[in-house]
Amino acid sequence: MATRINPSILAADFANLERELGRIGTADLVHVDIMDNHFVPNLTFGLPMVQRLQQVSPIPLDVHLMIDDPDRWAPGYAEAGAASVTFHAEAVNEPVALARHLRQIGARAGIALKPGTDAAPYLDLLPEFDQVLVMTVEPGFGGQSFISETMPKLRRVADAVAAAGLDVWLQVDGGITVDTIGIAAEAGADTFVAGSAVFRGVPEERISELRAAVASHRHEPREDPASLDG
Repeated sequence: MATRINPSILAADFANLERELGRIGTADLVHVDIMDNHFVPNLTFGLPMVQRLQQVSPIPLDVHLMIDDPDRWAPGYAEAGAASVTFHAEAVNEPVALARHLRQIGARAGIALKPGTDAAPYLDLLPEFDQVLVMTVEPGFGGQSFISETMPKLRRVADAVAAAGLDVWLQVDGGITVDTIGIAAEAGADTFVAGSAVFRGVPEERISELRAAVASHRHEPREDPASLDG
């Protein structure tokens, strides 16, 4: 199973983003958090910033929309060239229609679930998505502690993906460090967003440490995903 490390520029030096992107060239994608101060109580970047990042980034953009009305706004990020665009289940009106639209434009379509959001309503829709993001903190701010209680939900999604034989990336975001990344890997994650754990140090070394921590853990799918709660 492939492992993807996606550093979050929320932990980077905003005054030197092009330089910061150059420091994470060994990562797989760069995670870009879009917050609108409505869906979450914080304000970060918008479409013009993503358009510029797309021009200078050495690795593909993994855009995470923590915004209201993604049905309206998400396609613009795909049109800007983002490799992956993830919207929140709690904010979207027509998740399948939006995912199909993003795919038609050429981006991978992802759906994100807050810690308290049940995965069950979305398991039958998994073929419509390229990625499921299980938030391991409450969205809105970086530097929070990993919520281990989200792992049963991640396992349930992972087992459903395996049972259906789908190629869906399982991403976790929030509190991911060398100490917690193995917990998420054992629960089925294969795509990891890490902010401070990458940028507070030498990013190339930190990325290698995270990959090594994942390599020593492996998820074992269960035969009956419906037997899991979350």
